[in-house]
Amino acid sequence: MEENVMSYLDPERVDQIPPGVLAYIGDAVYELYVREKLLKNKLNGGRCDVDLDELHKEAVLRVCATAQAQALADMETFLMPDEADVARRARNIRVGRGPRSMPVLDYRHSTGFEAVIGYLYLLGRGHRLDEVMSKAFDLTEARLTESNRNPKNN
Repeated sequence: MEENVMSYLDPERVDQIPPGVLAYIGDAVYELYVREKLLKNKLNGGRCDVDLDELHKEAVLRVCATAQAQALADMETFLMPDEADVARRARNIRVGRGPRSMPVLDYRHSTGFEAVIGYLYLLGRGHRLDEVMSKAFDLTEARLTESNRNPKNN
């Protein structure tokens, strides 16, 4: 298998990558993480007949901008100073407004979340990346469980 194509990037080089590009990479990395986690949970539950439509809907609930924005807000004290700086810079970039159905702040904060994921991925900080993604996933799961218990709050 080919070596990671981004393995040549050193920390100084990653710091020069625009936050929007970090978010672009982070979006893909986090979506794959969530899909793998959901599939693993289904297979560990003894189910081999996984419904792809259901799996897709479950993934969308966890990777949507609102879920990512909430996870970032909940993780502010969990982030290291360099990660928090990346999130701040990404939240403040001038990009399109995002989908009209989504609050602008959710879109901006989700961009910050995705940029942190992209930053850690490109630096090759696999252990820290796993910690951040796992914490975000767990926080999102807790929110989804709570909203299922109290549907009036949706």
